[in-house]
Amino acid sequence: MSTQSERSSVERVKEQSRHLRGAILEELELPTPNFSKETVQILKFHGVYQQTDRDARKAGVTGYGSMVRVGIPGGVLSPEQYLLLDRLADEVGDGGLRITTRQDAQFHRTRKADLRYLISTLNSNLLTTLAACGDVVRNTTCCPAPHSDPVRAELQRRALALSRRLKPKTRAYYEIWMDGEKAAAAETEEEPLYGDCYLPRKFKIGFAPPGDNCIDVYSNDVGLVPVCRGETIQAYTLLAGGGLGMSPGAKATHPRLADPICTVPPELLEDAVEACVTIHRDYGNRSNRKFARLKYVLEDWGVERFRKELEARLGTELAPPAKLEWNKGADHLGWQRQDDTCLYLGLHVPSGRIRGPLRDCLREIVSEFQPGVRFTCHQNVLLTGIPADRRAEIDNLLRRYGASMPSELPPVIQEALACPALPTCGLAITEAERAMPDILADIERTLREVGLDGLPVTVRVTGCPNGCARPYTAEIGIVGQSVDMYALYLGGSHLSLRIGALFTDRVRREEIGAALRSAFVLFRERRNPGERFGDFCHRVGVAALRGAAVEAPA
Repeated sequence: MSTQSERSSVERVKEQSRHLRGAILEELELPTPNFSKETVQILKFHGVYQQTDRDARKAGVTGYGSMVRVGIPGGVLSPEQYLLLDRLADEVGDGGLRITTRQDAQFHRTRKADLRYLISTLNSNLLTTLAACGDVVRNTTCCPAPHSDPVRAELQRRALALSRRLKPKTRAYYEIWMDGEKAAAAETEEEPLYGDCYLPRKFKIGFAPPGDNCIDVYSNDVGLVPVCRGETIQAYTLLAGGGLGMSPGAKATHPRLADPICTVPPELLEDAVEACVTIHRDYGNRSNRKFARLKYVLEDWGVERFRKELEARLGTELAPPAKLEWNKGADHLGWQRQDDTCLYLGLHVPSGRIRGPLRDCLREIVSEFQPGVRFTCHQNVLLTGIPADRRAEIDNLLRRYGASMPSELPPVIQEALACPALPTCGLAITEAERAMPDILADIERTLREVGLDGLPVTVRVTGCPNGCARPYTAEIGIVGQSVDMYALYLGGSHLSLRIGALFTDRVRREEIGAALRSAFVLFRERRNPGERFGDFCHRVGVAALRGAAVEAPA
């Protein structure tokens, strides 16, 4: 177990919560619109983040609401479940849904008085908010593409099974939100995996099929990639120690990609992942939450020690990791063949916000055609199982609502991500989602001016260094530093295989395009045939990119 003597205050709150009960039930009955500080910490394990509207606060109004996150393993929803989420967005949300970079759905601005109705309704329709947030294993991600090959189907099955296995076992969730029968003695209840204090910080797991890194597998605490012979999974390559967050004011924190650790036979997969979780539980930093992710254990120990500890917990030796090769990192957009009779359609959702005409269009399509619905790690939506002879009808609906097909959008927009940031995120330093349209327009304009119109490039924007939209693996990462000021990172990979380097910082929002101009010009003049912008920046190095910026005419 961890030998750290001084634990953070959050550790004490968790330990005293009686397995995530705390005072939630009592405070729900109070007429106040908000929860206490300690209860806010425990609510996260139930998928609830209390928030205030920071725009309203500037005007002297403190309006409380909650972000409520629904964990959706692999992003897979039935049409009925999707329509339920859509209806609840009006009943208890702000009239929209948000797809996250982990295939969750989020409601925003939910009132305290509506929380029990929302969560109980979700659970009665086989959806849950339990462990969508908090110091536990979060939503398990998986490539959502519904191609008919058995490997992808098996990955979806595995993602769902792992998600169920690693959920907290406390009955507190059902007691509070579904009016379940209270346990006779909560103090005697056990959490066989998590213990009384749960994990030091969150834990993320993702499955990627061979060659397709649409989920950004290296950004996970544990990533899993099958080793296949034909259409049969022989084993899984296990990666560990990824995480892209940095904390403002803590210079030693940094983004990190997961290391390949070993190869695990299919029959040991779930045990191996659980063992990784227990390593995090036992050795993660419980005194300083800024250093409490598994990535810092890997960094301290190294791969060999981590593999030995994993083998000891499993009671068996593990084979070396298989070599991984990647050829795709973008999302599954546009019309695609699913099987011999069906198609699926990937639609771009700007910053994951399903609202306005797009929301109306999706509701009509799902109601009329009853497709499966899948959320992606790029915050987009896939509509699956569509009979090929009904494609034209859906195209007509999209045109009627003014919804753009992905092929009609500039590549820089297709591949862009942004976190919510202001006004609801308490960690946000500056704008991200609301600034994204202007930032992308500025970058597009600069590309056009230097003769690179239509260049495919991944751009990701976050309102603070925590990196929720994965900016550090993007070809262009834009990270908030202060009000309307950003740091620019270049040289990440369109396949999300490396961390970009800091190019420049303290760039005003309206000057981002101008700050990138010299790098675009150098790329235009010195790129190799077929070379991506991120690969070019990595090859020439950040010093050359900065030198070009110095030499560029004013």
